[in-house]
Amino acid sequence: MSRIQTAFERLKGEGRKALIPFITAGDPDADLTVPLMHALVEAGADVIELGVPFSDPMADGPTIQRASERALARGMTLRKVLQRVTAFRAENDTTPVVLMGYANPIEAMGLQTFAEKAAQSGVDGVLVVDYPPEEAENFGAAMKAQGMDPIFLIAPTSTPERIEQVAKIASGYVYYVSLAGVTGSGALNVDAVAERLPAIREKTGLPVGVGFGIRDASTAARIAGFADAVVVGSRIIEEIEKSTAETVCTKVKALVSAIRSGVDEVKQ
Repeated sequence: MSRIQTAFERLKGEGRKALIPFITAGDPDADLTVPLMHALVEAGADVIELGVPFSDPMADGPTIQRASERALARGMTLRKVLQRVTAFRAENDTTPVVLMGYANPIEAMGLQTFAEKAAQSGVDGVLVVDYPPEEAENFGAAMKAQGMDPIFLIAPTSTPERIEQVAKIASGYVYYVSLAGVTGSGALNVDAVAERLPAIREKTGLPVGVGFGIRDASTAARIAGFADAVVVGSRIIEEIEKSTAETVCTKVKALVSAIRSGVDEVKQ
């Protein structure tokens, strides 16, 4: 059983929902990535989504774009991201880590090489925004062969056929994008998200995480009322932007702890 599956099984037994925070590796500084990952765990993260910075991120809004730009300017690469996961694993062997990014860095490294190195570093799942399920059989097989979960996005515009394609390849969990736009954009319509999830659950028995647009504990609590996991990214990056190197871990931990409290208001 993978770390991701173990985490969701544990939460189900406890009657709780998962909190999945996102940070970009290398932002605000490469040396702070691992301390920030530990701070997320201390704040109650069940899974960490670790962004692989990329120069042309099509699904990310301005906030996460800026995080990628800062990380790239400081020399962060895919290989260095994997080194940070290895360093995190030296002290934490239980919290799942999911890499989230784009195909270009993986293709440049080579899919098989990436799969092997990611597994060796302690990665548990990989979400590649621009690997469509119709063309991701090799990706999914490579991840599963190394004991990792291929994770896919489902959008408000996804057809039943697209959801079925995702269900055939995905494992770990699926990520429902709550907004028809980029990260951090628009106003979140919680009721519309709630109405959409039954159609997804008809096609897959995997846990469903919901992200894009969740900014506070009250919204997280509402999402946790019907989703299996709450994903928070842009709001955390904003907190990183407002912090200094000395205060960033403390401030991020306080923010995520507050959101954790919101999620824990809901029992399965």
